[in-house]
Amino acid sequence: MNTYNDYIKEIEERKEQGLHPKPIDGAELLNNIIEQIKDLDNPHREDSLNFFIYNVLPGTTSAAGVKAKFLKEIILGESVLKEITPAFAFEQLAHMKGGPSIEVLLDLALGEDAAIAKDAAEVLKTQVFLYEADMARLEKAYNEGNAVAKELIESYAKAEFFTKLPEIEEEIEIVTFIAGVGDISTDLLSPGGDAHSRSDRELHGQCIFEHNKEQQAELKALQAQHPDKRVMLIAEKGTMGVGSSRMSGVNNVALWTGKKASPYVPFINIAPIIAGTNGISPIFLTTVGVTGGIGIDLKNWVKKTDAEGNVIKDANGDPVLEEKYSVATGTVLTVNTKEKKLYNGDQELMDISASLTPQKAEFIKAGGSYAVVFGKKLQTFASKVLDIDVVPVYAPSKEISVEDQGLTAVEKIFNKNAVGTTPGKTLHAGSDVRVEVNIVGSQDTTGLMTSQELEMMAATIISPIVDGAYQSGCHTASVWDNKSKANIPRLMKFMNDFGLITARDPENKYKPMTDVIHKVLNDITVDDWAIIIGGDSHTRMSKGVAFGADSGTVALALATGEASMPIPQSVKVTFKGEMAPYMDFRDVVHATQQQMLAQFGGDNVFQGRIIEVHLGTLTADQAFTFTDWTAEMKAKASICISEDETLIESLEIAKSRIQIMIDKGMDNKLNVLKGLIAIADKRIAEIKSGEKPALTPDANAKYFAEVEIDLEKIQEPMIADPDVNNEDVSKRYTHDTIRPLSYYGGTKTVDLGFIGSCMVHKGDMQILAQMLKNIEALQGKVEFKAPLVVAPPTYNIVDELKAEGDWEVLQRYSGFEFDDNAPKAAARTKYENMLYLERPGCNLCMGNQEKAEPGDTVMATSTRLFQGRVVKDSGEKKGESLLSSTPVVVLSTILGRTPNLEEYQAAVKGINLTKFKPSSKLLAV
Repeated sequence: MNTYNDYIKEIEERKEQGLHPKPIDGAELLNNIIEQIKDLDNPHREDSLNFFIYNVLPGTTSAAGVKAKFLKEIILGESVLKEITPAFAFEQLAHMKGGPSIEVLLDLALGEDAAIAKDAAEVLKTQVFLYEADMARLEKAYNEGNAVAKELIESYAKAEFFTKLPEIEEEIEIVTFIAGVGDISTDLLSPGGDAHSRSDRELHGQCIFEHNKEQQAELKALQAQHPDKRVMLIAEKGTMGVGSSRMSGVNNVALWTGKKASPYVPFINIAPIIAGTNGISPIFLTTVGVTGGIGIDLKNWVKKTDAEGNVIKDANGDPVLEEKYSVATGTVLTVNTKEKKLYNGDQELMDISASLTPQKAEFIKAGGSYAVVFGKKLQTFASKVLDIDVVPVYAPSKEISVEDQGLTAVEKIFNKNAVGTTPGKTLHAGSDVRVEVNIVGSQDTTGLMTSQELEMMAATIISPIVDGAYQSGCHTASVWDNKSKANIPRLMKFMNDFGLITARDPENKYKPMTDVIHKVLNDITVDDWAIIIGGDSHTRMSKGVAFGADSGTVALALATGEASMPIPQSVKVTFKGEMAPYMDFRDVVHATQQQMLAQFGGDNVFQGRIIEVHLGTLTADQAFTFTDWTAEMKAKASICISEDETLIESLEIAKSRIQIMIDKGMDNKLNVLKGLIAIADKRIAEIKSGEKPALTPDANAKYFAEVEIDLEKIQEPMIADPDVNNEDVSKRYTHDTIRPLSYYGGTKTVDLGFIGSCMVHKGDMQILAQMLKNIEALQGKVEFKAPLVVAPPTYNIVDELKAEGDWEVLQRYSGFEFDDNAPKAAARTKYENMLYLERPGCNLCMGNQEKAEPGDTVMATSTRLFQGRVVKDSGEKKGESLLSSTPVVVLSTILGRTPNLEEYQAAVKGINLTKFKPSSKLLAV
């Protein structure tokens, strides 16, 4: 009874926040509720019935197990309720999405009562979330001659769970809502500061539009005016969903504008419709597909041309845009799914075939991509049992093969890892491919959602074909507050039990690690032919090809060991010339984006494609700086082409770091980490013997574009500027404004510096230490005119710096040093002009725990410059986050302003900056 009373108390507390009762996932509470339902005189009986029917989470939650068991009692007549008949009990089971409900349905379908077995079989024919144990049980019953099992397997072989679903609507009436002008980051839809609430979907839904209640009210008013239409959220003059790969962003949009997934499952909505003038971010678009939604590239603003067809430019040299058609808020449009066209009344606006491919249409019909993935798996199983060919039910995967055309690096990787394709057929870009996944990463602010997704798809253990998977603690590293204490240990236990290597041991046998997830994944990726899926947009490895993904796609990869996507087109990036001695490799990264835009007239040829970067001579740590930044270039992913010797060196470094994890006691009972070392040893042997050299493209591969970067054009440090005061709102907060240091004239005030995030490596910490020593030698002391926050990305780096003496240097100049035995319990809101040595992790780059002071101008090595991410606006001034190299950040905090070129050159003299020399070898075969 106490558990129920606690729940009622929580309900009253939630009412004050305008919230409904929290969905039930615990067995103890549901058992109390069932006791009250059975007691016909209980005063709480009516409420308990409503909670049982409408407020229990499905899948493999402990509450789902209790619910399925009670429904079974009702169907068997062991419990009798007038409110829940056996027929209604079956309907409830049909909405429970696998796990205990499937077990109960199989018990009933394979049981002695023929009438019950028939009803159970009809429900099972609609289900797709069956796992190996369920299939094995069915197959055994079939082999023993069970007629119901035969009927079920025959139904699965025909994929009736899909074919008998209603077809998608031919016409969908929508009304437009401009969510923002310019690129819309997922921070607007699901702010980082609200990461702690993502698993509480209704609570988290309150943060959409960064808690802008006025904008939320406008959306509600629009829905009230158009109750019969779906709302389409739009990024006007921009791309929708840039930045982080947040399922929570799509969940929030669906919660406000989508359709209810089930009448018996609260706050889970599906099928949002979103759009952008410049399309949808690739990761975000994948997430929309998870929910069976529609994403549209509107192209409603186009470059204005003169009579000769030349692009007209404004005073700043930017193309002038003109409106092709209006999508102003309140515009009523029609999506015709049959013609695959977008209409305004009878006027055809554009072809939207790319939004309604056969595969995407199947996601819409099935209510999301999971059901299609599991459905195909179930149909294949049934066909195998019946010893028949798989009946063509789903749209055939597009297979593009071009005779006498070589393969890009990503095409080679996809061909190697593909499953279910035509045997012997070589596939090129544009082909739809199901691939096996080697490495999976889950991070801590989306991990709770991933665990929920795993529960809802009834998964209990990691797929055996995954080589390794890691659950990080980096996004909540800065502050060990009550929210973290409540969420993170629970997450770590779930993931550890599921089979992942976890940053925190549920039994506290090893010291918690808060290493940045991308750095760990970069270390545990020990094969350049690997495919990596990670729950963050910066899942961009310098070995293999890595894709940032939403929490649901991560869950699917963990559960099935597979991912599905088209083979992306590639853009080849090569280099020529020689770096100036005072430049840092971070400047090369920024210059790549600048020179690419200049070469293609402002068009971003990287967007939605693979960047195949021929770095060759840079080891994995250093090369990661480039591949990591490709997320900001809006690329789908990147591949680093390496020389044999360099790849071997990178693999040896990875082995040593994996061994450190083993020595700390982080390996699990499956010896995953030891297995990764064995994979690395095998790969090194293949390279040394010449049996299988480092991955390179074919010389006759075809690229969407080729970009050559001239290193000699980079004559001063480069800075990515959010351009917060640009008159054209759509040009603010993009990563496309890359400026030379001299632009600022040595006069722009810098209020805070940040060295950290996944963009830095050990070399950056060494540069910082050496600069501090140099400045003290020149000036007699080091005095900061602005705070400098330093967060090394990994503990390994800290340990190596301690062993080599550089950490002692940093300690000498710092006014604060992290203490793992007493981590900060509250976020810092004020900074003094000193050096802060923060705990390894994401820190300011994430923006969910600590931020700069509102209105600050921040100079950072980070990746994020979106509005409100690192720094919020104040009433007097816009906050801005400028992104640059480590030496620029250091010098900016010493001076309290941007340095001029002479000051910069003097400060870095004699310092071993991160250098890059293009490979002299032909990195193609």
